[in-house]
Amino acid sequence: MKTSIWYRLDILTRLLTPFLLTLALVVLNLVPLEIPRFSHVVPLLPLIAIYHWAVYRSELLPAYAVFMIGLLQDIFSGAPIGVYTLVFLLVYGMVIWQHRFLFGKSFAIIWLGFAIVAGGAFALVWALISLWSFSLLEIRAVFFQYLLTVATFPSLAWVFMRWQQFIIRQL
Repeated sequence: MKTSIWYRLDILTRLLTPFLLTLALVVLNLVPLEIPRFSHVVPLLPLIAIYHWAVYRSELLPAYAVFMIGLLQDIFSGAPIGVYTLVFLLVYGMVIWQHRFLFGKSFAIIWLGFAIVAGGAFALVWALISLWSFSLLEIRAVFFQYLLTVATFPSLAWVFMRWQQFIIRQL
């Protein structure tokens, strides 16, 4: 029996949701808010999405999609091209490498794992951008951005889990 085009389109959109949600977070991450100096410490939302999807549904967010997301983050944020691309791919690779340990663990372990991986990611971003600009960047802003990202993780992970249960459940 031949499947309808609407059924195939439905399956395709369900398969693309992790990529599209992460892409939406790249755009949302760059929306200017009227909060003074918040742009210096805005949480790195795409990092949360990449970590989450790598832990739970890595087949729906392959490495080439992470590469594209990182490249768009570099372009849109004004960072040197390749910084976020490299960091996102390293985070993705680290989580895939530790997938057997992380999968099926409690949320506290997943969150702790994210805090550790994000700490390394922010340190690497700080080092690469400092090296690129030949000057040390303000470490406090990076540290507060890290704290806000780790603090944002539970709420965004909850949204992704609900999305996974209700939208992607049939795949």
